[in-house]
Amino acid sequence: MSELTEPPKKRRTLLGALRTYFLTGLVVTAPIWITFYLALWFVEFLDNYFRPWIPPLYWPTTYLPLDIPGVGVVLALVLLTLIGGLTANFFGRALLALADRLIRQIPMAGTVYTALRQIFQTAVREDGASFSQVALIEYPRKGLNAIAFVTKAADRRVNEATGKPMIGVFLPTTPNPTSGFLLFVPEDELTILDMTVEEGARLVISAGLADEESNSDT
Repeated sequence: MSELTEPPKKRRTLLGALRTYFLTGLVVTAPIWITFYLALWFVEFLDNYFRPWIPPLYWPTTYLPLDIPGVGVVLALVLLTLIGGLTANFFGRALLALADRLIRQIPMAGTVYTALRQIFQTAVREDGASFSQVALIEYPRKGLNAIAFVTKAADRRVNEATGKPMIGVFLPTTPNPTSGFLLFVPEDELTILDMTVEEGARLVISAGLADEESNSDT
């Protein structure tokens, strides 16, 4: 099999340079604008949600000539903190456990609730649990390799069933790494890469177009 060769470099024209500058500006500004837009939408959503529940006396617009967004966000933070504090005592935990059991028994809704609860519990864990390393695994067949993120050692029952130490890995899809597959791979079949999780995610999202130079710049 012949080795891959670099395509010949084309002579840079004015139109090509302008196109490169435009795409660079798009890459730089689009994430900022989208993030700002989503944050603004979230603030407006909370403000509109809490507005009917608060007397006009306590809204800044009653005293100021302009609308100051963010009151709903502050109230949401206070409310969530109070709920968290209430569930920290014995009575709150008992009430939460009762509600948890009742919701789990509802057909369909119980399944959705359980999945969402596990996702949020994982997201807010304080022990730093996350993907630890980037690895190569042979997938979908021998001779082909795919990027995977190491989670942790497999459950004892998985090791007992297979008769060998297994490692749990998350195999993401391209270009959306939030979906994928949980696989258990023999420990000796993992090839750990000298790459951070962020670099691995960037490689997956870019469909392999991200290079080492662009990773080191960030």
